[in-house]
Amino acid sequence: MRLASEVKRRLVHATGAAIPLGYVLGIVDWPTVRWLWVASAAVALVLEALRLSGALEWRIYDTLTREYEQDNLAGYALYMLSMTGVAWLFEPRAAVPAMLMLAIADPISGLLGSGELRAVKGWPVLAATFGVCLLLALPFVAPAPAVLGAAAATLADGAKPVIRGYVIDDNLTIPPAAATGIVVGSALL
Repeated sequence: MRLASEVKRRLVHATGAAIPLGYVLGIVDWPTVRWLWVASAAVALVLEALRLSGALEWRIYDTLTREYEQDNLAGYALYMLSMTGVAWLFEPRAAVPAMLMLAIADPISGLLGSGELRAVKGWPVLAATFGVCLLLALPFVAPAPAVLGAAAATLADGAKPVIRGYVIDDNLTIPPAAATGIVVGSALL
């Protein structure tokens, strides 16, 4: 039963690729991408306010949220906030692969890492995560920025720091870390 819940979580996670892929396929322009993420983040924050206040108790939250998210902002809201921030702070060349790293590489990493919350993932999972992130970045940028973006995303994915009892979820850290790595790598060229 636990694996089925984990797969459901990862499939929901992957649906976030639809927005950046819509941009890549020419279905939406970049300003629309930005506003879609703003709308998504706003909806997520309203739902989280209702959930955390007790005014909203949907059964789906039992399946899609982890134990440490029960009394804190859930990962999906952090996901939306992170994607929104990256959409507004970075150009598409850095933002799109960073978004795809969260939407695609992170769920793969989570399934490979068995979905258990650990301080640091094992090196085979991190190596696979790096490889997927690199493959996602290479269509958008040169190899050096792709490597730095993939490395930053892997680092963000691999560690789950805890500050004052609050787990800093990688849904918040992967996109900005990856986009920053890509920008730094591009500047070094």
